[in-house]
Amino acid sequence: MIRRNPLKLLFYLSLAVVTALVAYKVYLNFFKQDFEAVHSEQVERIHQRTPPGTGIRFAVVGNVNNSVGIFERRFIPELNQAGVDFVVSAGNAVRGGGEDKYRALYGTLGHLDIPYLLTFGPHEYENFGSFRFYDHFGPHFYSVRAGNTRLIFLDSTGKTPWRWQMRWLRDLLTHDTSNAHILFIGHPLLKPETPALFDGEDDYLQPPAFRSDLMQVVREHNIDLVFSANLSMFDQQVIDGTPFITTGGAGGLVLNTDDSFYHYIDVRVSPDGEVSHQMERLEVGQHPVWKRLESLWFFIYSLFYTGFLNFILILSVFVALTIKLYQIIFVGKNYYPDYDLDPTPWLEKPLKVAMFTNNYLPFIGGVPISIERLRRGLEQLEDSTLIVAPRYRDQPEQEQAVVRVPSLLAMGAKREFRLANIFLARVRKRVRAFRPDVIHLHHPFWLGSLGLFMARQLRIPAIYTYHTRLEHYAHFVPLPGALFRNLISHALIKRFANRCDGVIVPTYSTEEYLRMIGVTTPTFVQPTGIEFERFQAVESSDVAQLRSELGLTDEKVFISVARLSNEKNIDFMIEAMDQLRRESEVPFRFLMIGDGHQRDRLQAKIDDLELGSHFTLVGAVQPDDMALWYNLGDAFLFASKSETQGMVILEAMSAGLPVVAVRSSGIEDVVRDGLNGFKTPENQARWLERTRQLLEDDELRSGLSDKARDFAADYSVEQFARDVREIYATSLASRDKRRQASD
Repeated sequence: MIRRNPLKLLFYLSLAVVTALVAYKVYLNFFKQDFEAVHSEQVERIHQRTPPGTGIRFAVVGNVNNSVGIFERRFIPELNQAGVDFVVSAGNAVRGGGEDKYRALYGTLGHLDIPYLLTFGPHEYENFGSFRFYDHFGPHFYSVRAGNTRLIFLDSTGKTPWRWQMRWLRDLLTHDTSNAHILFIGHPLLKPETPALFDGEDDYLQPPAFRSDLMQVVREHNIDLVFSANLSMFDQQVIDGTPFITTGGAGGLVLNTDDSFYHYIDVRVSPDGEVSHQMERLEVGQHPVWKRLESLWFFIYSLFYTGFLNFILILSVFVALTIKLYQIIFVGKNYYPDYDLDPTPWLEKPLKVAMFTNNYLPFIGGVPISIERLRRGLEQLEDSTLIVAPRYRDQPEQEQAVVRVPSLLAMGAKREFRLANIFLARVRKRVRAFRPDVIHLHHPFWLGSLGLFMARQLRIPAIYTYHTRLEHYAHFVPLPGALFRNLISHALIKRFANRCDGVIVPTYSTEEYLRMIGVTTPTFVQPTGIEFERFQAVESSDVAQLRSELGLTDEKVFISVARLSNEKNIDFMIEAMDQLRRESEVPFRFLMIGDGHQRDRLQAKIDDLELGSHFTLVGAVQPDDMALWYNLGDAFLFASKSETQGMVILEAMSAGLPVVAVRSSGIEDVVRDGLNGFKTPENQARWLERTRQLLEDDELRSGLSDKARDFAADYSVEQFARDVREIYATSLASRDKRRQASD
């Protein structure tokens, strides 16, 4: 029976809740039915309920703050049965001016059986909310006549110039014939008699000139009542006979103290204009014993603005974070390899290995050659292999162990990069029929992704060999170069590698890179093997014949092998050779072996420099002939910085060629400076200095040559295949141990 980890299930459940709630937020913003000019509808309803000349009764609330648990659940039922004609918000009906907040408020107010009006307050203004208020409800300052009473709403946020509002207000009051006048403004004009907690000057009406001028108008025109919000409390002060009321207890941050509590104001205006009001307090969950504890709870509850969705959203985030922290802190981890694994049962029987690669022979490159050598080595050990690779025009007609996949798209000047059709069912059927023990992936995308998918389906280990530094191939990708180099390439490798059971890297510097980007999968340092004995078996007569065919006489010969592409840094070597022929009298010829989409451009550069007698683009050479070409040389030159190993460097050393290379991740562990060659920074003068030494100093070159051959002898294909086979067996043992632990 498979055991489920309840902690992991809870973690993913929390993430699912967060995802669902975020989706709901998106739904509120983009898919909920739109609404506009709501105040025009509400005013019409108010006029129908309060004909001219009649008295009115209405409720005033402040600081609703999108509260569901308090305003929607407790206040609205009370207001619907209170016998009032309508409800007025004195400000801060929303938590903030975001679109989701306005839509949520509209849904909440839809539970009222009576009309309502909103004051444009500081929270309505936040987060670019002013245009939303205008679109959804109406102007920021306005007036409404209800029965015999004039209701006046001002903008205290600074959105509307205060002098313009005061001119409008004076003109309105001068000509108005209503029996009573009630003013609503979001920010209080007066500081409360009991100091408010954590208040500041910005919590009150600004600037002082606006406040002073408005107080003067209130006195001159005998305003009957002035309502404000913005403070989570109830405060009433009478100045020159006019009550100034601050009401902020309809659902926001309420502390359940003598001044901060849930309440609304019941206002009555008689037909002859007599105004009276009464504060109605709502006892929400109070209990003598738990009063203080509930005060703390309601503080936290209000902090989440008592909206259940927001509360659950924040709670889910914290639950997920708590579980993750628990796993990091309390769940033991073993950072060392499992030395109890016994790969012997799998080493003692033939294995079936399916390999997935985005390029393969007859395409000439480091990855195809590495795969071919591994295939030969495994088959010599009596293992079976199946290679899934793209189809090429000039591929062999008879291939027993290769599944060729037709291409959807071919890229490059010579169509060397192919996107195979990974959706073909016959490919998956052929792999299943092969019944592999292990799937070996050589690229972290496309056919590599198909191979990983099949490994998961077949429940067998997936081993990934990190061959290529993807960040150096940004010029092949239809994305901004910096974005691919600095983010996408590393993220792609990290994600892919962490989904595999094991990662093979050719050098320790490459392993360090994977750890730096966050790869946690078990990693095995295993350089690609070379056919060392083939390089020793080259006949000197064959070398002499090739020299003759190339027209070589007494020149020293530099060899380099690379695809003719930007990331191989071939321009660097062309320019260096141009300088070298000017500085040295020793004749030389540089033979650049390889082909690629940059060939025509590079040849044009050689021609422009009149370097043709010193620098030759040889083109592609078949793998079986490479040993002969390496033995033609006196030294191997290399400037690429995109290698993970530099397999061609080991091949060159097998032929006794000392190396001069630019330092990079694939060079550091292979070239031993002063032992089998030289490595320099990407500095043309330094690189050229070392090259000139090998050209002119025969004794130095001979000594480095012997040591280079000795160094390469440890990297045979036979040993390479045995080591990779042990990696397969170790991964199979690890998977079997995990399976047994879960049963």
